[in-house]
Amino acid sequence: MKVIAGLGNPGASYANTPHNVGFDVVDTLAQRLGAEWKNSSGFHARVAKTTRAGEMLLLAKPQTFMNLSGTSVVPLLRYYGGEPADLTVVLDDADLPLGRLRIRASGGSGGHRGLASVIEALGTEAFPRVRLGVGRQEQRGLVDHVLGKFDETRLDTIRPEVEAAADAVMCLIEHGLNESMNRFNGWSADAAQTDGRN
Repeated sequence: MKVIAGLGNPGASYANTPHNVGFDVVDTLAQRLGAEWKNSSGFHARVAKTTRAGEMLLLAKPQTFMNLSGTSVVPLLRYYGGEPADLTVVLDDADLPLGRLRIRASGGSGGHRGLASVIEALGTEAFPRVRLGVGRQEQRGLVDHVLGKFDETRLDTIRPEVEAAADAVMCLIEHGLNESMNRFNGWSADAAQTDGRN
């Protein structure tokens, strides 16, 4: 059993913002896998169940707001008997340039409060995470940036990045963490677009 938790904030006002790219990735996975979202009020989450590579796959979108993500994700993982290694968290990373991916087996929160909440609730940093670079904007503070809507130019970069992150999660599920890191660490939207034109 694997739990893939995309982090974000619930509600239409947060759609198409950097802080919600984790939601975007698990939405993409649900669509690809034909999994239907349902409310799980007991866990304060929306969940979609399916199977892949011979085991159950649970996609989750915490509905607690970002800073309390762990209070949704960790009880869900434990309910299904999962260990920390069975959890993959998908989230935004403002310290990573827009259009870049970074996959890690473990590590600190890097100041990301949603990830910090999961680490605190789980009691360990030893679980995989897929970070999507959303960069920063010099003219905007960090909070305004991650909660502000993407403009069309940035959307043109984030859309292929979300698709690639979904590919990375599928690779992780089917071929393991090391293969996913080897294939997708260093992925960039600019390089992908250049390859697509050739």
